[in-house]
Amino acid sequence: MGLDIRWPIGLMFSLVGLLMTGYGVLTKGDAELYRRSLDININLIWGLVLLAFGGFMLFMAARAKKNAGPDAGK
Repeated sequence: MGLDIRWPIGLMFSLVGLLMTGYGVLTKGDAELYRRSLDININLIWGLVLLAFGGFMLFMAARAKKNAGPDAGK
């Protein structure tokens, strides 16, 4: 079949992580926004975590495709 579920999972987590990281960077100076989370920029932290997980999934998918070889689908 050739469909590897790690590609769409990696792309989705990377995209959401990139958006959350960007939002966390842009709102870094807003103390009122992060008062509920004990002044921790939770958007930036979890954005980086999601971005790292998405990158890991994409890396694993690319690695699996490289190691599969030409006779993997037969």
